[in-house]
Amino acid sequence: MTSEVPSLRQAAVATTLRSAQLFSGLPEAELAAIAGFAQLREIAKDAYLFLEGDPSEGFYVVRQGALNVHRVSATGKEQVIYVFRAGESLAEASVAGERGYPANARALEATTVVVIPKRPFLTLLARKPELGVRMLGSMSQHLRVLVGLVEDLTLKDVETRFLNWLLKRCSPAANGAASVRLGLTKRMLAAELGTSGETLSRTFARLRGAKLLVVSGQTLRVPDVAALRTRLGRLLGES
Repeated sequence: MTSEVPSLRQAAVATTLRSAQLFSGLPEAELAAIAGFAQLREIAKDAYLFLEGDPSEGFYVVRQGALNVHRVSATGKEQVIYVFRAGESLAEASVAGERGYPANARALEATTVVVIPKRPFLTLLARKPELGVRMLGSMSQHLRVLVGLVEDLTLKDVETRFLNWLLKRCSPAANGAASVRLGLTKRMLAAELGTSGETLSRTFARLRGAKLLVVSGQTLRVPDVAALRTRLGRLLGES
């Protein structure tokens, strides 16, 4: 479902755009201009925003929810590239060419995105070349994610990949503990980490046995973040 953003909702859309790294610090007048031609789209859980090879209509900023961007191998195996969440932008590179989207994007839950249509945005870009510099920065961040994914999948075992994923999301409290809301099923997390659900479950069990992880529904609790970092350091061969 797509609808032109009515004037009464432009401020809310501008707030969403402002939360994205791509548009942070942009003058209010330019945010308002983009919000004026932006569109809102709602994607039901498990529905696709786009498929690999689809012609590019523009790029997106996640307003709420989460999008699983992935590719499917010739054998049918799904490899998650990244899970985009609120405030993150995706598919910026597609506006620069005619080859279409390079991957698939599926909603992990009911999701709303702001659609930045290609043609009016390119017109604005011609008048505001500094936006192009911002887009290069955003795309370089996505490239770093892809490089990290390749490194994880080729150089690290599953436990190392999971600990790295978990520690990136830990904000330790005063007592050194932390809680992380999973936000996706264990099967989806396993796909994001490039492994099977069974292997991930065994990894959880090892960490629970070592008193380093407590799993309660969708919440992962780390009793001692420093101890978890120490275990990751040992796995990486650090002193």
